[in-house]
This record gives sequence, C-alpha cells and structure tokens, in this order.
Amino acid sequence: MGTGASKRTEDGSHGGEEPEEEEYLDQGGGQLYVSLKMENNFKLKKGDLFPHVFGSVPLVGSWDSSKALSMERESASMWELSFVVPPNHETLDFKFLLRPKYSNAPSVVEEGPNRQLIGGALQGDQRLALFRISSDEVLEYRVFIKADRVSPFDLAASWRAYQENLRPSAVRGIPDVSLGTVPEIGAENGSSTSLELDLEHYVVPAPSTSANSGLVYAANMTETPRSLSLTGIFTNADGSTSFSHSFKDSGASVDQHVPLKDMEVVIPDSSKLYSSSGMVESKSVGTFSPFQRQDSHRALFVDRGVGSPRLVKSSSTSTFFTEPRSDKEKKNSMPEAAGAVAAAAVADQMLGPKEDSHLAIVLVGLPARGKTFTAAKLTRYLRWLGHDTKHFNVGKYRRLKHGTNQNADFFRADNREGMEARNEVAALAFDDMVSWMQEGGQVGIFDATNSTSKRRNMLMKLAEGKCKIIFLETLCNDERIIERNIRLKIQQSPDYAEEPDFEAGLQDFKSRLAYYEKVYEPVEEGSYIKMIDMVSGHGGQIQVNNISGYLPGRIVFFLVNTHLTPRPILLTRHGESKDNVRGRIGGDNPLSDTGEIYAKKLANFVEKRLKSERAASIWTSTLERAILTASPIVGFPKIQWRALDEIYVGVCDGMTYEEIKKNMPEEYEARMKDKLRYRYPRGESYLDVIQRLEPVIIELERQRAPVVVISHQAVLRALYAYFADRPLKEIPHIEMPLHTIIEIQMGVTGVHEKRYKLMD
Repeated sequence: MGTGASKRTEDGSHGGEEPEEEEYLDQGGGQLYVSLKMENNFKLKKGDLFPHVFGSVPLVGSWDSSKALSMERESASMWELSFVVPPNHETLDFKFLLRPKYSNAPSVVEEGPNRQLIGGALQGDQRLALFRISSDEVLEYRVFIKADRVSPFDLAASWRAYQENLRPSAVRGIPDVSLGTVPEIGAENGSSTSLELDLEHYVVPAPSTSANSGLVYAANMTETPRSLSLTGIFTNADGSTSFSHSFKDSGASVDQHVPLKDMEVVIPDSSKLYSSSGMVESKSVGTFSPFQRQDSHRALFVDRGVGSPRLVKSSSTSTFFTEPRSDKEKKNSMPEAAGAVAAAAVADQMLGPKEDSHLAIVLVGLPARGKTFTAAKLTRYLRWLGHDTKHFNVGKYRRLKHGTNQNADFFRADNREGMEARNEVAALAFDDMVSWMQEGGQVGIFDATNSTSKRRNMLMKLAEGKCKIIFLETLCNDERIIERNIRLKIQQSPDYAEEPDFEAGLQDFKSRLAYYEKVYEPVEEGSYIKMIDMVSGHGGQIQVNNISGYLPGRIVFFLVNTHLTPRPILLTRHGESKDNVRGRIGGDNPLSDTGEIYAKKLANFVEKRLKSERAASIWTSTLERAILTASPIVGFPKIQWRALDEIYVGVCDGMTYEEIKKNMPEEYEARMKDKLRYRYPRGESYLDVIQRLEPVIIELERQRAPVVVISHQAVLRALYAYFADRPLKEIPHIEMPLHTIIEIQMGVTGVHEKRYKLMD
C-alpha cells in the first residue's frame, strides 16, 4: 500500500518519469488524516500516567518509547492525537503507552500485538487498549481510530496538518493551497530582535462604520419595523389603529458557531431508513453524508437535486394577507454576485413555483439558544454573496408596540391577551418581510421563538403564494451554554434595561423560559434544518428535511461550517512592493526596502500578539510579495492560497492608472463608473474576487485558532466587508492601508475590530 514519492529532477521539479504521488493524490482525493482517541472512565490523579503513541514512520520514525508523542486531553476522559500521513507511508505500525508525568519513571506499553493501519483501514478488531500496571491491576481504555482522505482545504483546518512529513497538496500540478511545515525556532529569517513592540502604542482608530458593535444588543441590528415606526401609526387585526413611538435604529453584529469536526449531516426519512440496499434517498442538500443507523451499519444519503415541494394551499384567509404586486412592479431580485452564484439564481427563478423566488428562513427555538446570533451571521454571509437579505426580529416589534417592561407573565401560554399580542406583532413582522420581498428582496430571516406548531402553521398560511419557508431550529442541551446566553441576554436586552437588580431580571427570564418550555413543540412540518447541540463547539448534528435548490444548499453548508469559538483574525496587506513604489498594478515582484522592514516588524508583532497561540497559522497568497512578507515569521505553519491572489487585471498587468487612462480611455471610464462590476479585459472584477474567496471565508469560519491573512488590497477589501457587514457597492472603496494590521475578534458577543499601524 502507498506508492513511493515521485521522482524529481535536481532542481526539485518533476522529472520525465511520471509522478506517482501526483497521480495518487488525484485518484485518492488527498492525503490520509488519522485521528487516534482513547477514553477512560476513571480519573487519573495528578502525577499519574498520561497516554502517548509510538511506532513507525510517520509517527516518530522508531520504536523508541522515549520519543513517543503525547496525546492531548480533549475532555475529562478523552485523549486525542491526529496527524497527516504522507502518501508513501500509508502502512502504519503503532501502539499506545502510558507515561508518567516524570520521564525518569518507566512507561507502560499496551498489551497485545502492534496495531496496524493500512491505507486508512484498521486491521483486526482492536477497540480496547489494556495496560498492566501490576500483576493484579489492569487499566482499560476504549480506543477510537479514524482515517479520512482529506483535501487541502480540510488539511488547512487542522494544526496537526502542519507537522513533519507533510507534502504540499496539488491538483494537476497547480496548487490551490500549499501547506508549509513549521520552521525551526531560531532559524535564520532576517527578523530583528531590536524591533521591540509595545502593541498598544501602534493602535489607531478604526472607521466608524466598522465591526465594533458587539456591545449593542444583537436584535437591534435587524430590520427597522416599517409598519410600526415609519408613520407612528399601525393597523390592528380588527381594523382599529394605535399610535407608536418613533424609533431610531442602532445595532450590533453577532456571531454563531458550527463546528465541522465530529459532525454529520443527518437527513431523516423514516420510510426508507431500513432500505435493503443500504442507501437512503431523500430530497435533501449536500453530497454523500455518512450517518449512524440504528442497526449500527453505515449508510450514505444521495441528493438528486430535485425541486422543492410547494407549500400546501389553505382555503382560509388571514387579515394580514396582502395582495401581491404585479410582476412589472417588482424590482429585479437577482443577486449582485457573479459567475456561478448568478447562474444558480437564474436557474432558481426559472424552475419551480413562483413563490420559490423568495425565501423565508423562519427561526425556531427556545430563548437563549442562539437564534439571533445565527440569524445575524447568516444574514451577513448571504449579503456578502450578493443575495438581498434582511433580518426581521419579532422581539423588536413587540418592544415597539408593547414596551420593554413586560414581565414573564406576558409570555404564559394561558395568558390570552399576551398570546394575541405576540401573534399580532409576529404577523406584522411577517407582513413587513413579505412586502419587502415584493419590492425586490430575496431572503428574509424571521427571528422569533415560533415554538408551537400552531404559530408555524399561521406563518405558512401567511406565506402561501408569496415565499417559500424553511424552518431553522436551534436546539441546545448544554446547561452551561444556556446559562451563559441567559446572562448575556439580561445584560444586553432592552427588556431588562430598566431592571436595576440583575438577579431579579435573571429570575424573570428563567420564568419566561419555563413558560416556553411547557408548550414547546419541535419542528416536524414542512422544510426544515435542525441544529442540535452545535453551539458547544465540540461536535453536534445538523438535520435537514425537504431541502433542495442552490441557495438552501449554500445555507446548510455555511451552518455546518461555523461556530462561536472566540479567536482573532488578523488581516494585513503585504509590505510595500517595488511596483507599489512605481504605481504599477498587478505583477509579481519582490518587496521594496520599506516593505522588507515591515515584514520584520510584522514578524515581531505576530510573535508578541500570538505568543500563547501556538495553533495559529499564517495564510498568504501565492504571489512573491505576500510570501516574502510572511517569510520572517517563524513558529507557525504557513498556507499559500491561490484564492488570496490579488485581483487579476488581465491586459492591464504592469500598467499605471495614468497609462490606462491615456491608452485605454474607455476602459478607464467604465471602471470609474462601476468598480464593483467592472472586469478588466481578460481579467477579473470585484464580484469575481468575492466568488473565489468563498472557500476562504468558509475556512476562516471553521478555524478555532487565530489566523493571520497576508494578502492584497482588493482581496482584503472583500474579506473585511464580510466581517464588517459592509454593502457590496462599498467594497471597492474600503480603505485598506499598507503596513497596517486589522484585527477582527470573533466570538459569542459579536465581531470587534482593532487596528495597528506599524509604519507610516
């Protein structure tokens, strides 16, 4: 198993004999990523034995127990070690051992034969590891061994991927992502220890329209209620009118987490769960997803990409039902994004019922389960892709109409007046959302508990003939996370702004929560996505039912890959290049003298800022100026992405803007009129850049450790616009100065920004 490495010429390139390794990667789809886990049900005391692994290449290269690799504690009872296997070493021999904290004491090697992993398949049934401590004492560990063939993008998400023996991945010889090993600490890299940095000394003010909004209540970032705030008067269900206070919007952008590791997309279909073929077919989104059947066998789901079902029409009508406008009155609801995104939108509009051209994501879940966080993050992602998206929060409507001083009794299911009031504001919010869609909006995110089937049926009736509904349910069983979310809500929500006693507010909210729990009914109707225990960041499950189409598919993919683990993302342009000095665009040239100084300062900055974050990584483009800027940084793995390359300017490569204006005046004028959509001849537009950056965004969302992105002006404008939730039309005009670091802090309280200017 495992062919040898390909033959190479002396200069390092592939020679005329054909690269077996490259062929192997194409056929296998990547390299093996191996995860070893051990679990014990007893507590080890301080100074006791700790699990290690030793064995053949590529683990340590020998059977010397003193060189065994330690496993990392994943939980109180679980230990884990993962690594990437080089293509020419796919037969692994290894064993587990227990080593005392103090290395001078003898290690205890597991009993039995060596464990053998061949091509990702474990030989034999070795689920237990037995360690004989003494003649009458044996420790027993459960063992979990998993090997997956992964792509370069998956490798980029794991710290273990950057260890020794890792070879850069390639597709037909052209790397989309290149992974470098960690340099030796203290290696010659040109860094200067004399460049001492006081980090705060370099802080500069961020723009007022930046991402610094995490301290404001998340729901206030949502769409301003038009039916309640534009005129100050609204119409009740019975036709009467009431007055409303004027409203001034303020806001916050908030985050939600979804890990990918240890997660599977589960698509239940009870009628076919035990099909004899071992395959389950469902109208679902995704490709092939493994799931655990009740009979302990594995199966795969197949998505045939069929059209979504229509909502069932109801003969009943609603007082909140509004007449749809004619097609002539509708604005073009096409997204602004380019390429495949726009093409998929065309297909979505040409196929299926008319109401499918508008999509309503209806949140479902108990309070303090992260619904608003999820809605805000999904809104930001879809807007960035070019889909006209708005977030409608029913709580915001309730506070405008009924005030912020409603106690828990208002939310009792047997409080008839409270129930009617809450249904009324929900209908008003939904009516606003439908009206916005009829004016050209594409995706509305409807944020409320919607915790009973009666409420959800009401919304489906309101949506008939106007939009397609997908329910997005968030479920969490982790009491620690729920308690944290409750406390954040008491601190931030306007509902408790006038309550001076925190504990009194806490008890009131818990009473409100208890009332919701009594009547809560999980979603079983219509099209839905269920996020189950995904907020913890330690795995979880996502279930989808009756989901199809391009946009719903993107939504599921995004939710699977996001989470709320706090970590910083640092964005910076490369150091000044020689073409920067000359004013020329494009090119692939080295740094100027000033740029080399910045590279050294940046290395010192990263060392100080991330000194306790050894799992951080450095991402660069494949262009020389970005790679050289990152070269002085040591101690962290480096990843080169073609997707991070500067916007390609085609035939204008190497020209100055003055030369373009003189020699290509029509192109110059076209660019000045619409920088967002303008595509250089044989080159790219900003919309093209956004399209190719989507995998980078997904990987940034998946990361749990800090990432430093060293790239170029147009690319960083697009990335920054995603985090700061800036409109597409603003992207080409966002200031992205040289020699400045933009730190984006992502976490449960939102997205925060800090800027450091290392050089003038």
